[in-house]
Amino acid sequence: MRRRLLAVLMVLMGAAALLLCVPLADAYARGRTEHLLLQRRSEAVRFADLADRMRTAADRAELSAEISRYAQLYGAGVVVVDTAGATVARAGTGPAAAAATDAATDSDTAAGGASDGADARRRALTGRSTDRLPTLRPWGPRTVVLAEPVGRDERVSGAVLMAVPTDAARRDVAVRWSFIAAGALAAFAAAALVAAGIARWLMRPVLDLDRTVERLTAGSLQARAVSDTGPPELRHLRQHFNTMAQAMADSIGRQRDFVADASHQLRNPLATLVLQLENVEPHIAPGPGLTEHSRALDEAERLEELLDGLLALARVESGTAELGDQDVARAVRDRVTAWEPVFGAAGVELVATGLAEGLRARALPDAAGRILDALLDNAAKFVPHGRRVEVHTAHAPDGCAVVRVADDGPGVPAEQLALLLRRFARAPQHQNVPGSGLGLAIAEEIARISGGRLAVSGNEPHGLVVELRLPPP
Repeated sequence: MRRRLLAVLMVLMGAAALLLCVPLADAYARGRTEHLLLQRRSEAVRFADLADRMRTAADRAELSAEISRYAQLYGAGVVVVDTAGATVARAGTGPAAAAATDAATDSDTAAGGASDGADARRRALTGRSTDRLPTLRPWGPRTVVLAEPVGRDERVSGAVLMAVPTDAARRDVAVRWSFIAAGALAAFAAAALVAAGIARWLMRPVLDLDRTVERLTAGSLQARAVSDTGPPELRHLRQHFNTMAQAMADSIGRQRDFVADASHQLRNPLATLVLQLENVEPHIAPGPGLTEHSRALDEAERLEELLDGLLALARVESGTAELGDQDVARAVRDRVTAWEPVFGAAGVELVATGLAEGLRARALPDAAGRILDALLDNAAKFVPHGRRVEVHTAHAPDGCAVVRVADDGPGVPAEQLALLLRRFARAPQHQNVPGSGLGLAIAEEIARISGGRLAVSGNEPHGLVVELRLPPP
């Protein structure tokens, strides 16, 4: 969002800079053109006055000398014509002289503004001076033509045509435009720095809120927005957000405390009940009563396991341990070694493959070991005798640590896979297997708080695959 905000501000500032510097540059170009016209027109008036007073050969020689010196000094071309278009005097060489000649002969085929010059000549012969030149810019025109009538009103006897090079004027325009462009760039850069600061000031509380929401989503209920900068509206939003987060944390905390307290308080009378049932057993005669007593004792022990699972889940959910770097490969090796005797006694083969060295992750303390204990305990309960359980580790392309537990047991139908990670969920065919139905749910909660995930899928041709992904350190 900050990039988009900066992009909008930069576009607006760029448009403002263009709207300011383009008219300024154009105004200077027009002013420099007007200055050139006034300068050269004063000389044209003087030449026209000399031509108007020309009566003798000496006057003609004086006029020729004057326009020659002028043409040599400024590189211009000067032509004096009478009302019939005949050339009275001419001076200058090069493109400027050619432009003046073309204007004098009414030619519009030559470059350098001859067509404009011919129009200026026609206006001068009607008694009107050149009052406008094409606006000079760094790329042109290279030569401009202006005309001044000889005589006034009905006494017009000819015209003075001047083809003036514009190199100096265009150079002045180019230099001034360079200054204007440099100033615009400097102003744009300064405005960009200010815009970046404003965008950072506006976005800092938003980014702080985003990070806080991410931490709350990850299970850190004590996370709060701390940025106290930005507009008043965002500061008020931060206060309301923190109030909401505190209320949510209090509510969830009360729920977890209730579950933990209830589970803990029930354990003592339940333990007493189990002990009393065991003490009563020797006094029951063999028969239906003894069978019912055995079933009651089994249900009491199952309820005890359920309360233990609820306590474990409450501890996981309310845990405040910080995430840390841990060696996943070592945890997998240790847990596989610890569970081998259990699987051996059950007649199930437990193997570890692809134990990637240096496989590390950022998670809750001993998260990989605790989750793997739950997965292997689940496999030991449901994989039949003579089958195989394989534990495989690998590096994911995104850097995550992957632990995969696959078995070739009976598995569960595809429509029931999503239920396996739910609390107290058990497949119908496994209702009589000991357990509380919380093992995978606790493992999934540990993975979620660690920033990873736990996924269950079917194995080919049969069985289950449980995949754990933990984020890189």
